Amino acid sequence: MKRVLIWVLSLWSIVGIGWSRSEDGLQELKAKDRLLSFLEKDAVSPGANSLMIPLTLIQGAASKGAVCLDGTPPGYHLDRGFGSGSNSWLIQLEGGGWCNTVRSCVFRKTTRRGSSKFMEKRLNFTGILSNKAEENPDFYNWNRVKLRYCDGASFAGEGQNEANQLYFRGQRIWSAAMEELMAKGMQNAEQALLSGCSAGGLASILHCDEFKDLFPSTTKVKCLSDAGVFLDATNVAGGHTLRDMYRGVVTLQGVQKNLPNTCTSQMDPTSCFFPRNLIANIQTPLFLLNAAYDAWQVQESLIPSSADPHGFWRDCKMDHSHCNSSQMLFLQVRETGHMVCK
Repeated sequence: MKRVLIWVLSLWSIVGIGWSRSEDGLQELKAKDRLLSFLEKDAVSPGANSLMIPLTLIQGAASKGAVCLDGTPPGYHLDRGFGSGSNSWLIQLEGGGWCNTVRSCVFRKTTRRGSSKFMEKRLNFTGILSNKAEENPDFYNWNRVKLRYCDGASFAGEGQNEANQLYFRGQRIWSAAMEELMAKGMQNAEQALLSGCSAGGLASILHCDEFKDLFPSTTKVKCLSDAGVFLDATNVAGGHTLRDMYRGVVTLQGVQKNLPNTCTSQMDPTSCFFPRNLIANIQTPLFLLNAAYDAWQVQESLIPSSADPHGFWRDCKMDHSHCNSSQMLFLQVRETGHMVCK
């Protein structure tokens, strides 16, 4: 049976998500967007010797209906490889949460996560996208691409809401981007890696086998999901915060049309948006990198404020060193107990 390699790190990482659970959630959405902007500042703020890569809009995408939530064309940043990496490609799918209601998607249209009008014209390539061998020894000289995220459904939606001028076209964005990159030389790749973080990490799981199918059998293809394993866990009040939110995403954005039949033939569509129900059937080598105590999942999925009205968990969820023994047991069972892949 195919193996899935999992790296579980005992770190607290923040995975940015924005959604509205109530009709008065607009301020919360704005606050989350400001937090994400702060966390991503290194990617958009140039420093000494920064590698700033321009945004390329997929101009032919609109004719294919491959558009952001507001109808603007999607985009990506491409830095060409060199030397021994000239025929190797790394695609990173941007993260940034999801929108599960008309209200949250309408708000998202006013940000770079829903419209290319608000995307940075140049992006700082760091980390796995860096061109410095000392920072990025494995991929520094590959063709490195960051595909911008502007659909709100992990590049998997298909539909629209005409009344609110919302376009749920994540799957088409994915297809249009891959078509353009193949035409720009990716079709000749000797090796290719599909990666993504957060919602982009989930997308890298959803599209892993599709990515592999783009290439001939001689191309070495693998996938990497960074902080993309979101858990279908019960919260401290016994509810299912993330499942409820995912149900909204899948239903509103027509995601069920693009989920793998190997899963939907056995489970409901919402269940098939959770990685643990997908990875067993993925044929392409897949690497999973996740924190053992993912700060966002602890704070927003396991212990959302709505499930802890009296604040019993407030200190614990912000800093696990403040958790008592029973609270730690709860977190260990739900965080690590669900991180099981066959």
